[in-house]
Amino acid sequence: MAQQCRNYWNSRQAPKKNQVISQSPTTLQPSFLLEQCRTLSLSAVSLKSIPSSTRVLSSMGSLPEVSGQLVYPSVKRDDSIVEDYHGVPVADPYRWLEDVDAEAVKEFIGAQRKLCNEVLNTCSLRERFRERITDLFDYPKYDCFMRRGNKYFYFYNTGLQAQSVLYMQDGLEGEAEIFLDPNKLSDDGTVALSAYVFSENAEFIAFGLSSSGSDWINLKVMRVADKTWEPDTISWVKFSSIAWTHDNKGFFYSRYPAPMLDGSVDAGMETNINLNHKLYYHVMGTDQEDDVLCWWDMENPKWILEATVTDDGKYLVLCITEGCDPVNRLYYCDLSSLSNGISGFGRNSELLPMRKLVDNFDAQYELIANDGTSFTFLTNNNAPKYKLVRVDLENPDVWVDVIPESSSDVLQSVRCVNESQLIVCYLSDVKYVLQVRDLASGSLIKHLPLDIGSVLNMSGRREDKEIFINYASFLTPNIIYRCNLSVEDPELEVFRESIVKGFDRTAFQTTQVFVPSKDGTKIPMFIVRKKNLELNGQNPALLYGYGGFNISITPSFSVSRIVFAQHCGGVLAFANIRGGGEYGEEWHRAGSLANKQNCFDDFIACAEYLIRSGYTQSKKLSIEGASNGGLLVAACMNQRPDLFGCALAHVGVMDMLRFHKFTIGHAWTTDYGCSEKEEEFKWLIKYSPLHNVKRPWEDSAKDGVQYPSVMLLTADHDDRVVPLHSLKLLATLQHELCLNSKDNKQTNPIIGRLDSKAGHGAGRPVQKLIDEATDKYAFMAEVVNAQWVD
Repeated sequence: MAQQCRNYWNSRQAPKKNQVISQSPTTLQPSFLLEQCRTLSLSAVSLKSIPSSTRVLSSMGSLPEVSGQLVYPSVKRDDSIVEDYHGVPVADPYRWLEDVDAEAVKEFIGAQRKLCNEVLNTCSLRERFRERITDLFDYPKYDCFMRRGNKYFYFYNTGLQAQSVLYMQDGLEGEAEIFLDPNKLSDDGTVALSAYVFSENAEFIAFGLSSSGSDWINLKVMRVADKTWEPDTISWVKFSSIAWTHDNKGFFYSRYPAPMLDGSVDAGMETNINLNHKLYYHVMGTDQEDDVLCWWDMENPKWILEATVTDDGKYLVLCITEGCDPVNRLYYCDLSSLSNGISGFGRNSELLPMRKLVDNFDAQYELIANDGTSFTFLTNNNAPKYKLVRVDLENPDVWVDVIPESSSDVLQSVRCVNESQLIVCYLSDVKYVLQVRDLASGSLIKHLPLDIGSVLNMSGRREDKEIFINYASFLTPNIIYRCNLSVEDPELEVFRESIVKGFDRTAFQTTQVFVPSKDGTKIPMFIVRKKNLELNGQNPALLYGYGGFNISITPSFSVSRIVFAQHCGGVLAFANIRGGGEYGEEWHRAGSLANKQNCFDDFIACAEYLIRSGYTQSKKLSIEGASNGGLLVAACMNQRPDLFGCALAHVGVMDMLRFHKFTIGHAWTTDYGCSEKEEEFKWLIKYSPLHNVKRPWEDSAKDGVQYPSVMLLTADHDDRVVPLHSLKLLATLQHELCLNSKDNKQTNPIIGRLDSKAGHGAGRPVQKLIDEATDKYAFMAEVVNAQWVD
């Protein structure tokens, strides 16, 4: 879901100083967000003992027959598994699917993959989607330039390369050369760079390498001058920053104890709960076993540690989080006071002498800059829309506002550049506002106007006189802006721009509407469509949402969605429902914990608006979401199966009673609550997708209603939201709706797309992105009867 509260899905915030970190334990998404733990193994359950009875469907909505019939595999139910939750018995007949290493689970996955392929092979537009998505995806993709030493570095993808390549050049117009090509790190492109951080003198660069989409990374170090790998290798790192000391001798990082795995389970496929995050210091040229244990708290095993070294190199700042709420503790250590250096600690249980600046979880504090003992932080302390504050370590009880909280806009991010200036980014009605301000006073220097879109990334350090901004919108794939701050009147200049051949963005339009929810709250929603599209209720439409963990869904470019809109006349809608960060912490709180139902009400209201306004109709309306958004989709199809024609739920949190028992799931209790507490159990059981599947046709008021066509998507190396969530829901849906009734009325297909060598979403090679997009949109187009127009 979304880690250190404001740091991502796809990098909500610009990276700190010398680092780019794409991981984030709190981001379930997109980015930007979790947890798992195997508590019960039922490997004795075998599909060989499963009855051979199946449910045969001769009709599947608009899908043609698959070899004459669609046959759902019969799946073992263990009705003896019943757990008592505060006096309420709750059955869990598919708990055996939690054992990822069991042969029965592997057989279940194999049978579901076979079923999915049978259905996809009947989708008439599948190859058209594949060809067109591939063609449009083949455009140049840039990321921000970064100056390090006397060189510029940047990532670039020619179009269809599995992973983007890191380039290096002299000056902005110098000849580029490949610095590191991640595509050479694996045969199939499934090894990705998840982090990269230069040492202060740019002599070294530390890389985080992730395999098959897992959150686990290995750290490797390269010497910049000759591009040679150092022998240093650090394993089992997760949810970690990388912070070099300014003597360039080593860096801080955080990791969990290595999980106990047998030879049959790959890293990233285990479900063990992640506890006891520890901060280490690695000295260059030494073995990992000699790394210095700098700090941890054995009494608080759920704490997650992120270290930063200040711009002047004097202080280590430790940000401590316990869950996904935008709150943290803040400790620091004066590195210059260590007479024996860092390596003198960590032995004989002696840890770094950390001083406590903030020792509670009441608010969030993100370090922006320091001048000696004067520290500047971005915070939501008594400011749900965030503000900039300053404190002197020598007088820690006095905090002064530098940029007060706005009455309407959310202070999204702040970056210190050009020694004494700030680049400030606001979110105003889900639209980005960019400003230059003075560091000392916070006063406004200059507005930097942007079209409606998103700041995806920003590069520039305190010593840099120029910044680079990566911008995108629903109709603009990628613009890199450069801004020279050394001139009197700085302006954004287009430095690089990506053009998608065969796509005319002037033929489309983006509008924003505000939809009244069930309780009257106005919910922002962006709608993208062709300008000449007739609003006659006959158009296929796709509604996307997230609604959690303080994550804002802002405009972004998607080739596959554009193909759907361009060739199927599709309407694209993006709902900024409560639970996100679009209007600050109050908006987040209004969709979390006891208020989670607001998320579903908001999403349903947006769907009803699209129908009421003539954009589409129920049988042509699809809904999609990932991670926490997968939960959103599943809960809404349970509550209103009549409202949708298709549901695409990616890597969703589906078992709300047990999510906290696996990997980093315990961090999500700050947004969801926990079934171990009676009051919170009562919230969760009302909407948990796994526990609210019902046959709608058994309700006389819903005569003729069935579930929409459903595709659940997950992957074997997702160690954020582990696959068992989707597997258990898939088995439940098929049993309840497709296999368990003689008078069954469920003719719409319910399938699972279970990918391999992939994780929660980050780091997937381009071909996997194309394959998944092809399958989900071909399925969606088929079941809503979308027609292809060249």
